[in-house]
Amino acid sequence: MTTSTVPAVEATITARVASFRDPLYAAAQIGLPCPPPSTVGGALAAAVGGWAQMPVHTRFAMAFTTAGQGVDLETYHPLDAHGRRTTPTPKERGFLFDVVLTVWLLDDLALWRAALRRPVWPLRLGRSQDLADARTRMVTLHPGPGRQQHAIVPAEVSTAGSLLRLPATISIDRDRHTWNSYRYDPTGRANTVPSDWTTDDGQAIVPLHRVHPDTIATPGAAL
Repeated sequence: MTTSTVPAVEATITARVASFRDPLYAAAQIGLPCPPPSTVGGALAAAVGGWAQMPVHTRFAMAFTTAGQGVDLETYHPLDAHGRRTTPTPKERGFLFDVVLTVWLLDDLALWRAALRRPVWPLRLGRSQDLADARTRMVTLHPGPGRQQHAIVPAEVSTAGSLLRLPATISIDRDRHTWNSYRYDPTGRANTVPSDWTTDDGQAIVPLHRVHPDTIATPGAAL
């Protein structure tokens, strides 16, 4: 078992408003309580200038909080079966406000610290108009299990919170997806989960599966 500490980049990404549509519901605008790993991966790719500049081996741990939620109306422009535009349709859209996404990166620290300080492309969470802001700091992680709290973790390491089926990776052409099961507890209960690392205050750091599109470029590619 590892007994020494390791450095990590801790990125705090904030947005006034964000919404994350559940892609399992094609005909309805159902919102997720937290961002999917694929969304966070896309934000990190934007920071470094695109997927070509993002290391394929990139993994991260993440936690998410929000001050509340609401519903508004948004105009959608659906396509018909032949890809032609149809009549614009107003639909209710759920949204979250005052969101805080915390991401921990354990590899390529210099790259991520520089990229998140000065992103190549604007950071967004969810929709393209929902701009986000990032602040980074170097932290020291300690070996051992920690508390799940508001972390999004693989389903196999916890039974607390909601069980979510979320997209982890999306191919560049958007034709192929990988999905994984996760647990997210918005109440932030302090249950202990197995993890290799924890923060100074006992937050469990559980890296998720890789999100780079190149991991699904070939059918059956390992995550």
